Amino acid sequence: MISDTATLADALWRATCYASVCQLHLRDNVLLNRPLTTQHVKERPSGHWGTVPGTAWALSHLALTAGLLDHRVELVPLLGAGHAGVVQLAAAWVTGELGKLRPQFSPDAEGLRRLAQAFPDVDGMGAEVTPALPAGAFLGGRLGGCLPFAQGAALDSPGKIAVPVIGDGECETPTTAASWLAQRLLPGSFVLPLVHLNGFRMGGRSLLSAMDDDALRSYFGGLGWEARVVHVTTGSQSDHVAFQTALWDALESTLDDRPTALVMRCVKGWSAPVSLGGRDLLGTSDLHKTPLVSPRSEPEQLMRLAHWLASYQPANLFGEDGRAKGKLAGAVAEARWCSFEPAEPPRVGSPTMAPSTRATTFTDAVTGVVRRHAARGDFLLLSPDELASNRLAELADEHWAHELLAEEVLLEWLAGWTASGRRGALVSYEAFAPLLTSGLVGHIKQRRLDGARELPSLNLLLTSYGWHNVHTHGDPSLATALLALRAPAVRVLTPADPTRTAAALDEAFDSLEGVNLIVAGKHSRTAHPVGTIAEEHRRGLAVWPHLSDEGEPDLTIVAAGDIPAAVAADAVDYVRARHRCRVRVVNLLDLTVLGDPELWPRGLSDQDVDLYLGSHAPVLVLTLGHPAAVWGLLSGRLRRPVDVIGWQEPAGPMPQRQLARSLGMDRAGVAHAAGLLMASREVVR
Repeated sequence: MISDTATLADALWRATCYASVCQLHLRDNVLLNRPLTTQHVKERPSGHWGTVPGTAWALSHLALTAGLLDHRVELVPLLGAGHAGVVQLAAAWVTGELGKLRPQFSPDAEGLRRLAQAFPDVDGMGAEVTPALPAGAFLGGRLGGCLPFAQGAALDSPGKIAVPVIGDGECETPTTAASWLAQRLLPGSFVLPLVHLNGFRMGGRSLLSAMDDDALRSYFGGLGWEARVVHVTTGSQSDHVAFQTALWDALESTLDDRPTALVMRCVKGWSAPVSLGGRDLLGTSDLHKTPLVSPRSEPEQLMRLAHWLASYQPANLFGEDGRAKGKLAGAVAEARWCSFEPAEPPRVGSPTMAPSTRATTFTDAVTGVVRRHAARGDFLLLSPDELASNRLAELADEHWAHELLAEEVLLEWLAGWTASGRRGALVSYEAFAPLLTSGLVGHIKQRRLDGARELPSLNLLLTSYGWHNVHTHGDPSLATALLALRAPAVRVLTPADPTRTAAALDEAFDSLEGVNLIVAGKHSRTAHPVGTIAEEHRRGLAVWPHLSDEGEPDLTIVAAGDIPAAVAADAVDYVRARHRCRVRVVNLLDLTVLGDPELWPRGLSDQDVDLYLGSHAPVLVLTLGHPAAVWGLLSGRLRRPVDVIGWQEPAGPMPQRQLARSLGMDRAGVAHAAGLLMASREVVR
């Protein structure tokens, strides 16, 4: 069986490499039916080649092995290198998956010609790994997250093994490096990492490549993994047999719950031209991208390209119409692509907590809602060793809760878990959450693409913020950065008290396609009237009648968060008496409602601005985060005097009361800002 599979894998590998080279270089004559001329090649060939042969090798063997397993166990490949998009497209074209999604790229000569002409701007997919195609479920797009993403996706997914294909350069990233050790926390996650060790990062030699086989086994062994090292040197039949044998051995070890990594040693960019212009290419970083960038003007490059394409023996793979034949046809028939796509749409229930239900503390609010959602059996709670610190210690020992001091790993666990249709949340200190910025931006980008829509939201509960913490623990930059994206999926929720925190979490946990940042203080015990909670959740904000004068206001105070709400409540009577004005207080649950409705789904229209803020009143916004985030949302929309009080980096450590006073987040600061706004309104008049 192994020998037969190896033969099919060879055909599938050669076809995938061939289609990749076509995409990088050709615009016509994709089957080499005629001698290659300058008119057949692109004016400026470009794209990544170095990862292609090894990745194509891995995908070919994994797809065929999945076919042999025939649903007994599902092998789910995941590509860690975003630059492997060209080989993903090629494999999907060869096996017909691309044609199902984009009929113009049918698995024949015309489909390949169109694909080659389209690359790198392939219809709605671009040139990077895409979630719409096999092996593309990793929703990050940046280096380092694929292994922990696979761990999260495979957790409590019986009958499935995730196979992240990760490069030796990727293994140097802190996220990947921490994930090897973190596997100890996830015994129910069956992951078989395939380390594509081709010797190089992008421009220099990788650290792993300097180790011999024994050192590699010792390295992975010290982290708790058994390493199976297999060498792929020329792509021969014996190489295929050796790899198939190692793959089956690694699968058996993984199913026995013995963490195993399959390390494939090969030469970067092998099967490409060995040299060019008297300069060695093979085994150098020069093959990171295609070395043949001028085949139209350089006769040697055109000749090298023709020999390169011919080395895959396309006449033995494709018929005159470009459809698979012979061994390739057999391989396509046997290949099977598996995924973590849920069999049913994600379950979305109605909120389990009625808005009028009172929560007196942060602990009550969070634990109550989390336990109710976890009872449904598809919930995951993650935290970087901070549950006890955040007054959630009673959740730490639940089987669905995991703590690890590596925020980036936790984010990928959550992303992998939700990519399989399940729900969860990450609880972190607000000051440490900026570590997640790059990962969240990557997931936001790819969740807009085909194949990654209608997934449960990524939920982050951020607490222990700088207003109530030490000097080094103040940094609301994550919310500021995500709001700057102007991505409709982002919501920044700032509940004013524990009851509102519970209601915000309840709704967020069941939402789809979003990135929800819930910013709530663990110290809050303030309770505000609950009569407006339903409107706050429906519209994102509400006028608080118990603090507001009737009729058109002379000044509107908008409070976003528990501290701003408490300060507004404390200051409103003083402001009203001192400035002899009518004041309206608005509680803002969702910061994005301040944004342009053409950009933000919940953005206020001009009519809504007048309805909630008054038709002419100056506006004073109190926010937990950076004033810049609010200014960015407003973008001059209000056409009236506006000021924002929020977090600014203090000069140094200071007591909390002094910090609040220095930033204007107290009664005196609000009254002073209100006076300036009222005066500026008179000047404008």
